[in-house]
Amino acid sequence: MGHAHHHANDYNRAFAIGVALNVAFVAVEVAYGLLADSLALLADAGHNLSDVFALLIAWGATYLAGKAATDRRTYGLKRSTILASLISTSMLLVALGAIGWEALQRFMTPAPINGTTVIIVAAVGVLINGATAALFMAGRKSDLNIRAAFQHMAADAGISLGVAVAGVLILTTGWLWLDPAMSLLIAAVIFIGTWSLLRDSLNLAMDAVPPGVDLPGVRDCLLGQDWVIDIHDLHIWALSTTETALTVHVVTHDEQVDNYRLIALQQLLHDDFHIEHATIQVEHWDEETNCMLNQNACR
Repeated sequence: MGHAHHHANDYNRAFAIGVALNVAFVAVEVAYGLLADSLALLADAGHNLSDVFALLIAWGATYLAGKAATDRRTYGLKRSTILASLISTSMLLVALGAIGWEALQRFMTPAPINGTTVIIVAAVGVLINGATAALFMAGRKSDLNIRAAFQHMAADAGISLGVAVAGVLILTTGWLWLDPAMSLLIAAVIFIGTWSLLRDSLNLAMDAVPPGVDLPGVRDCLLGQDWVIDIHDLHIWALSTTETALTVHVVTHDEQVDNYRLIALQQLLHDDFHIEHATIQVEHWDEETNCMLNQNACR
């Protein structure tokens, strides 16, 4: 996970601006699409509407993550940010698949396009999507949910840029195949970046150790305490896209382990490994009363 954590409120303004910009862009595309009787513009409006939904999902997740825990949901709704990044990434992959399919169809049956209109709309798309992506640039390294929102908008900015470039080239050369070729190239590049985001989202959803957390390092840190002789049942997982949790049983000979030592160990895990929620169970070593979870499979 990242080193700097941002509260949900930090991005309320970014999400609000992003949604407003994209809703306005969709409205303009629908209006011009109907006036010009352009199916391409209406289809692009539908695609940009998916951007609005992706932003709303990410925004809703950051809001839910801040809700207090309840008797039913003892960790609160922090995990909604992981689900949001998974949904947003899946939506982006579906969109890339649709773009790829449409491009292949156009290779087989090239269709004339209104170059000037396409260039203007695509250029506006670059500005809108690029500006929205920039709003989330700072937080993309520390929050997978924000990274998903950034990736979604940056991908669409890239696609729009490719469309604009293709439109200019088609106007000057008349080569209609440039449009689907550019679409396929950009979709392939975006797919590579999106795949790693999907992998990270799935891993967090499956309680894998979050990226950037060094589990062997955590184990060595725990065993390096002068009052700890062994550890077992060590687990590290993501509570949300910004918070990491740990549980572990530590075994000691010391009968005088007090709260100060536990607090110091929790602070060490927080400062060195960015683990915010550490639960440490202390057990005194005894050959006859061994913890039922102290098995090699749990180590």
